Amino acid sequence: MVFSDLFFLYVFLTLCVLVYYLCESVKARNYVLIIASLAFYAWGEPRYIILLFISALVNYYCGLGINKYRGTSMAKTCLVLALLYNLGTLLVFKYTGFFVTNINTWFSLSVGNPNIALPIGISFYTFQITSYIIDCYWEKVDVQKSFSKLLLYISLFPQLVAGPIVRYSTIEDEISNRRVNYKDISAGITRFIVGLSKKAILANSLYSLVQTLIGNDVNIAKTSFIANAVGVLCFALYVYYDFSGYSDMAIGMGLIFGFHFNENFIYPFVSKNITEFWQRWHISLGTFFRDYLLYVPIFGKRRKYFSLFLVWFCTGFWHGASWNFIIWGLYFGLFIFIEQLLGKKRMKAIPGALSHLYSLVVIIIGFGIFYFEKLSDLGNFFKNLVFANGNAIISDSASTAIRENIFLIIVAAVLSMPVLVRVKKLAEKSASFALASNAVVILTNLTLLIISSIMLTDATNNPFLYFRF
Repeated sequence: MVFSDLFFLYVFLTLCVLVYYLCESVKARNYVLIIASLAFYAWGEPRYIILLFISALVNYYCGLGINKYRGTSMAKTCLVLALLYNLGTLLVFKYTGFFVTNINTWFSLSVGNPNIALPIGISFYTFQITSYIIDCYWEKVDVQKSFSKLLLYISLFPQLVAGPIVRYSTIEDEISNRRVNYKDISAGITRFIVGLSKKAILANSLYSLVQTLIGNDVNIAKTSFIANAVGVLCFALYVYYDFSGYSDMAIGMGLIFGFHFNENFIYPFVSKNITEFWQRWHISLGTFFRDYLLYVPIFGKRRKYFSLFLVWFCTGFWHGASWNFIIWGLYFGLFIFIEQLLGKKRMKAIPGALSHLYSLVVIIIGFGIFYFEKLSDLGNFFKNLVFANGNAIISDSASTAIRENIFLIIVAAVLSMPVLVRVKKLAEKSASFALASNAVVILTNLTLLIISSIMLTDATNNPFLYFRF
């Protein structure tokens, strides 16, 4: 089940909210969310609900062990056991095929590939429960002694399958004590509809254009320079609207149920450097690696540059079992390394327009690396960007596709910047704004919901990109 599914929107979510608010106690509401979350997850992959349940069980008992044997070697043993299970499960289900394929290639072997299906959301909920168990060991959070409450944290359906990666510390108190007010519900509904609109109206349309310009049926070696450049630009915008749309929907549903999740995207394309970009893009993943890997002593002491390499290798590898994702992570890590060598003062001395241009070029090329999973296609993509394939600057088919979708591209590019935020701030200075704002919000929400629903009616499949990670 996906958020951009009409059954989810008008049946599952509606019933869940209705039953949730019919219950008065937090305990009863927690059970409603647990049942709904498990049903949501089991809808597409019922067998893997057992894996989710076992993950909660293992980390629950390891957490209790850490608390019981605090300050002894047994506490560290419980932490290690939990980490081995969490990361081991992720490696088996997500990367076994990758390792087998590469071993066969490198050593000319013919080991059978087990073709293990990837459980939806395993990368996200594994990182969530890992952050919990490490924070328990570091005494940053209290150990959760109620299994049902820990299960709720892991399985909470708004952010279960594609994030954001919610730290236990973020909602620790709200699991047991939360109150929902009209303001939060209203903000949650608006945030949810905005996210749905990003997906249904912008992301899906951009993806169709990407497929036309550089899709699987297109011979990348023969595409024009403009088709490559605009195709990857549209792909970058597609990923932004698809993933930030999901995050908006998750944050919105969280507010409706009384949870306050942290932001996951803050207008990343306005960044002046790559370091800033990663402070604005997929924030929950970046802060996870920063807090649990970058500053952790390795081989007895902190090793700055080795840790930086490890963080960006893991960032790439987390996204998928493919070499292009590893290259993608190290690519961004290289630019962050260069920016650290230059220092903040030198980076700030670069003229604003030039720094923005530098960032956009690096970011868009990075999404080209992200898109082309086959290394041969990736090589042809780079060749096309420097005219090494001898292709035309623009082809007739690319010209037609871009001309027919130019309005979409412009709107998507403009809305990826904080334009509406600035318009709202200007409007707030007006005396009549307070009176008109509620009516405008309601009318806008209804309009976007209707348009999104109509567009989803004709769509046969609407998976979010990050479901596969």
